[in-house]
Amino acid sequence: MSKILIRGAKVLGGEPQDVLIDGETIAEVGTGLSADGATVVEADGQILLPGLVDLHTHLREPGREDSETVLTGTRAAASGGYTAVFAMANTFPVADTAGVVEQVYRLGKESGYCDVQPIGAVTVGLEGKKLAELGAMHESAAGVTVFSDDGKCVDDAVIMRRALEYVKAFGGVVAQHAQEPRLTEGAQMNEGVVSAELGLGGWPAVAEESIIARDVLLAEHVGSRVHICHLSTAGSVEIVRWAKSRGIDVTAEVTPHHLLLTDELVRSYNPVYKVNPPLRTERDVMALREALADGTIDIVATDHAPHPHEDKDCEWAAAAMGMVGLETALSVVQQTMVETGLLDWAGVADRMSYAPARIGQATGHGRPVSAGEPANLTLVDPAYRGAVDPAGFASRSRNTPYEGRELPGRVTHTFLRGRATVVDGKLA
Repeated sequence: MSKILIRGAKVLGGEPQDVLIDGETIAEVGTGLSADGATVVEADGQILLPGLVDLHTHLREPGREDSETVLTGTRAAASGGYTAVFAMANTFPVADTAGVVEQVYRLGKESGYCDVQPIGAVTVGLEGKKLAELGAMHESAAGVTVFSDDGKCVDDAVIMRRALEYVKAFGGVVAQHAQEPRLTEGAQMNEGVVSAELGLGGWPAVAEESIIARDVLLAEHVGSRVHICHLSTAGSVEIVRWAKSRGIDVTAEVTPHHLLLTDELVRSYNPVYKVNPPLRTERDVMALREALADGTIDIVATDHAPHPHEDKDCEWAAAAMGMVGLETALSVVQQTMVETGLLDWAGVADRMSYAPARIGQATGHGRPVSAGEPANLTLVDPAYRGAVDPAGFASRSRNTPYEGRELPGRVTHTFLRGRATVVDGKLA
């Protein structure tokens, strides 16, 4: 069995320590460690984190392999420091049956770069009319625990209630894309000053907030778990904060781009900034950062949404919504949360590994960096500064809003059960 000695890494940003990996497991953590025949990784000044876990990734396969495949998506994930991702159900065919989720699960196993846990659709075909076979997906080899119609809102209150009741039986969770469809018909960007000046259809904050308010009350009524996808407004933060104060079993995520970018960027009419939910105001961004810091928002999730060139390089109204994010997420969190003093590296480990693994029940991930634990680890150089160049992405798509922008931090190594998937910043 291979041995790897990581020497002098700051575990969770603390004092430098050595970490010895033996096979798939962390064998020892301490100082002055040595191991005959071990591969040595000199990690002076670098931060060692548990492998990152993304609860919200679009891998596009099956059906849209021109955008991404499970292989290219997991390569992108490993490049960004991830050892596990949850793959959303809006594929073609939709992941609404045991057969489709098992296909995605198998493709993830074959990739070898990152564990893939499929998310099952809540409703058949994402149409919001009839519950999908939730139990069969849970009982399948994929063992689905998270269900979502992401990309579409489960707007029918009766369907949402039934879904919450169903998943409660086996400890699952419904992850809601909170978007009241009637309030967002024709919407192109955040409703506010900028949309009025540009003459683009506005996407009001209340379209998100009204669904979140309804769903936390439904979760309380049923006694079930609900997770809010890509929360984006200051008002949504207050609703989730209120719900948690009542003891409602709600969790929420924020994307890196909603922690950094604002609707002012839409003035360029560059479709790379077109995303669902839309980029909001500076006030919203600050509220989201504070909520992530105080735990109202539980996790960072990328909403990695790859698109082929032709779907984004067009006029604004025709462009697809979405941004890639796996390979830049940790850098954006370092800039917005660590360098602002809102989170330390232990906090980053919680929001990007421990908590998402717990919510999604990702066995073996989000574990402490200690002896006897699975060697799912990420090593990051926080002193690095560099401009984002999408030409170097492992993802098949290049629709990043950060092209040419300088971001801090670089993942130098990623280890999946003791096997290096990234070495010196390059895919192994």
